Formats: sequence, C-alpha cells, structure tokens
Amino acid sequence: MTRIAVLPDALARKIAAGEVIERPVSVVKELVENALDAGASAVAVDLAAGGKSLLRVRDDGCGMSREDAALALVRHATSKISKEDDLFAIATLGFRGEALASIAAVSRLTLRTSEGGDEPGTLVESEPGGAFQVRDSAFPRGTEVEVRDLFANLPARKKFLRSDSSELGLIVKMLTNIALARPGLRLIVRHGARTVLDCPPAAGLRERLFQLFGKDALDKMMEADLADGPVRVSGYVSRPPYGRPNRGRQAFFVNRRPVRDKILSAALQQAFSGLLEKGLFPEAFLFVDIPPGEVDVNVHPAKTEVRFRDAQLFFPLLRRVVERARTRVLGVRDLSEILADGAGVPPGGRPAPAGTENGEGAGPEREEPECSGVGEGGRTYIRGTDFADFPAAGVLPRAAESPQVLGQLGSAYILAEEAGDLLIIDQHNAHERVIYDRYVEIDRERKWPVKMSLLPLVFELSPVQEIGLEEAGPMLRSSGFRVEPMGGRSYALREYPDVFRPEEALSVVLAAADESKKGAPAPAKDRLLAAMACKSAVKAGEYLPREKMEFLVRELFRSANPGVCPHGRPIVVRIPRSQIERGLRRPVSDPAS
Repeated sequence: MTRIAVLPDALARKIAAGEVIERPVSVVKELVENALDAGASAVAVDLAAGGKSLLRVRDDGCGMSREDAALALVRHATSKISKEDDLFAIATLGFRGEALASIAAVSRLTLRTSEGGDEPGTLVESEPGGAFQVRDSAFPRGTEVEVRDLFANLPARKKFLRSDSSELGLIVKMLTNIALARPGLRLIVRHGARTVLDCPPAAGLRERLFQLFGKDALDKMMEADLADGPVRVSGYVSRPPYGRPNRGRQAFFVNRRPVRDKILSAALQQAFSGLLEKGLFPEAFLFVDIPPGEVDVNVHPAKTEVRFRDAQLFFPLLRRVVERARTRVLGVRDLSEILADGAGVPPGGRPAPAGTENGEGAGPEREEPECSGVGEGGRTYIRGTDFADFPAAGVLPRAAESPQVLGQLGSAYILAEEAGDLLIIDQHNAHERVIYDRYVEIDRERKWPVKMSLLPLVFELSPVQEIGLEEAGPMLRSSGFRVEPMGGRSYALREYPDVFRPEEALSVVLAAADESKKGAPAPAKDRLLAAMACKSAVKAGEYLPREKMEFLVRELFRSANPGVCPHGRPIVVRIPRSQIERGLRRPVSDPAS
C-alpha cells in the first residue's frame, strides 16, 4: 500500500500561503508593491491591532477590469511575466502571481477595483480557504484591498505574532524603505485614529530623508554616487566619525527594490573600516542600479533577497563610493592626504591601527582614564569620577577565586593568570557584565538616582523609532528616564539616571527606541538594562591602571555569570598552560606543581 498521497487542495494552499505570508508586514508589502506596479502615485494604509485584525491598502493606480479582478485571486495568475525568459529581466516588484491568492487563503479578503471611465467597478469577496464571489460595484479608479482576521484559520501561526506595537513597527519600517525607494509617492499610514506615517511627494531622496529622519540626521550624512560600467551606486551614507550602535539605519535597494543582502552589508562595513569607532555602524541608504540579467530576484518567496552574478565587485566599489563621498565633503585633496592629516578621527582621538575593522582595539585617548562600576558595599562608581573613587591596591584583599591580573593588552584586554592558565578578558564586556548585575539589583529595589537636566536634551525620532519609544516608555520611566514630546517628531529628555552623562543617557533612550521593536527573545526590560550597561562601560582603547583592572576582574568573578556579557558575547578566553608549553615545545608541567 502506498504511503504517498496528494495533499488536499485547501491544505496545499495553506502551506503555500505560509511561505509568502509570514505576518502582517508580509501582507502590507505585497499589497503596496502591487499598487506600485499598477502605477499608483498615492497609497493609503489603514491598520488595526498592528494589522492582525485589519489591513486596508488603497491606491490610485490603473485598477483592474472585472475579468482581471476575477483572476487576481487565482494562484499563479499574473500580468507581469508570461514566459521563462521574463524571469531574467524582471522590472516589476511582483511577478509570481501568488500574493492575493496566499492572502485570501489565510484571511477574509475584500477587493474593490475600477479602471475608471464608464465601466462599473468590481467587488471580490473571499472567505478563508480561497472561495470567492465576484460582482459589480461602483468604485473610483484604483484598487482597495481589505484584509480582516489574518490567520483566522491558522491559530498556530496567529499565536506566534508579536505585540500590536511590534507588528506595527515592522510595517512602518518596511514602508519607510518603500517611501525612500519612491520619493515621488504620496504615502500615508494610519493605525486606528492615529497617523503614524505621512509622507507627501518629495522632489528627491534628500527631501525624503529629511521628511523621515529630520535635519539632524541628514546633516550627518553625505551624498554618494559612483558608476562602474553598467553598475551604479548612489544614495547617502553617514559622515565619519558619526555612526550608530546597530544597523537599523542601513537600507539597500537593487533596481529600486528594497532588499536584505549580506554581501552589500559586509562591503559597506569594510568600506568604513578604520573610519568609525569600535561598536559603531555606518548609516546608509544606497541604491544599486544593475542590468536585470546581472541579478536574480527569484531567490526567496518574500522577494527580499537577491543573488548577484558577480557579488565580489561590490567590495572595491563601495570603498570607492565612500572615498569619493568623503573627498567631496572634506575637500578636493586626495583621500590619502586627508587621512594623513587625521581627518575623520574624533577630536582627541587617534586613527585605528592597521589591520583593525572599525577601529577595533582603538579609541579616544584621554588624559584621565574613565571607568565605572560597583565597588564594595554596593557603592556605585560612575564614569568620569576621580581616580580616588576606586579602591587603592591592597585595600581590598583579592578573593581566592579571583585571577591575578598581569597587565593590559592593546588598551582593550586584561591579561590575568589563574591556576597556571592565561586568561584574556575583554574589558568592555567584563565591565558591561559587572554594571548590568548592579543595574538589575538597583531596578529590583527601585532605587534609581535621578538627575534633572537644566537644559533638556532635544532630539528627533524617525516614525519607526517613535513606535519603539512608545513601547519602551513604561520601562524607561521605571528606570528613571523622563521623555516628553515637543511637537512633530521632536522630544525632550528631561530626567535620567545619575549614572549617565547627558549624551550617554540620550543614547540609551535611542537604543531603547531601536531595540523594542525587534522582538528579541530576551525580555524588554533586560534589553534596556543591557543597553544602559553598554553605554556606561569602559570601551576598547581606554587605558586602565592596574588598580582598576584588579577591581574589574574581582567584581567580574563575583558575578553569577562571568562568562558572557548581557548581550551574550564571551568575556574570557582561557589558554591552558599546557597549550602554551606545547606551542613553545617545552615539557608539559604539572599545573599543581
């Protein structure tokens, strides 16, 4: 008896839909891309419950006839390709003919459309599973697709959706990229009665960036434009030494299609090697124009990944893009002269040593080293305090389990010895762990010392960050931060924990706005405390006297989890003495002797 059977059609449709429609943002993406392919100049998106209960996308595109509307919900029915060769010259955002059929399989879908003129409009109504009805209905030129009860027939998929604000954040981020790719598009996004994104048509990318991110962000960027044969890269990149602690402000577009591409991201990072401090990433909004035959967009059902025929060409190309952009900003001299003069290095800093990425192992030189942490008796030591705040050598006896400090390597690592083994300790990660443990204790006791700013720190947020800040608001307030809206997208930081300098406090708020929407597995409060600890910790490149190194190592090994920092990065590398002796071709000794 055969064990192989053809799946029921309804089940097959659900499986196929799951590959295309993963969450509300997938639906919005497919519908908006259909609108753009239809020539829309204005798109309105209405949402409820983060798109889980209602999604509505309306456009002023060319619309559909009754015949086309009746076929739109049939799988693999499309007007964009007709033969196999078309796959190698795709000029539209959609092409598979799967989107509407997949959405209809997992929701209640209503489609209204009209080509305008004397012909009546068309109404298509579908129930979960794919059955639908078609009838005439008056409608102006364009198309509106309404999706209700997403995943109503897939409760397992629905259960794994994130909070309303997290799903909304994903949608707004995706639509922000579409707005960047189409500056002339009128785009409005409403969540209930609230308008979360309102982009009038812009004259170009620069104006669009101003709309979305504000003047301050735009002032820290420089225009990039370079052609190499048939390939052209254009857009805006951050102006060193400005950078961000994550890649949240990096967007790549291939033939105006927003994509996620590891090759382009790696090439950009390499192009900024030595220009940014450790832990910072460049901002970038880069457009790659390339012959369609040189790139394959038929890689993933979501159409967010591409495959280049020659991906390696982007590494030298993006480096030249960044070099040319910096030369235009800094003057007409050759870039080698500029770097020789120290341009692009933060005031009081030094260029990254050869062979390092993003200045790893390098950092600003300070006359007075700074450190922070927690000492004996629960005393908190704050960055920038006098050296006398740290225990002098010998004041506190070294714990029996605490390794013996040998010295510092490259102003980034502490060398220590324990039971004959060599320990290499990342000073930033170690300090982050010590501070995080203390912050957890303070937060548990609700004893945050708060500082009020005489001159409030005013800053601007992008639409995506506004949603993130709204979600992170209760956590920030419980940790001593008070942020108030100032009108538009401007906000003021009026109070913050006393363990921070003003600029550090602001960076924590921005990090919370960025992180809250990511839906990371760690609880949101833990991520906030980890961000706070990261901003307070000593950095790679900071010289530490022996007393501070001993203090830090002692506190680290009193932690319940000295092996990893709050972000999961390793803190200590252990090199056994036996391994050292084998490498030196010496007789292996007994560690106990």
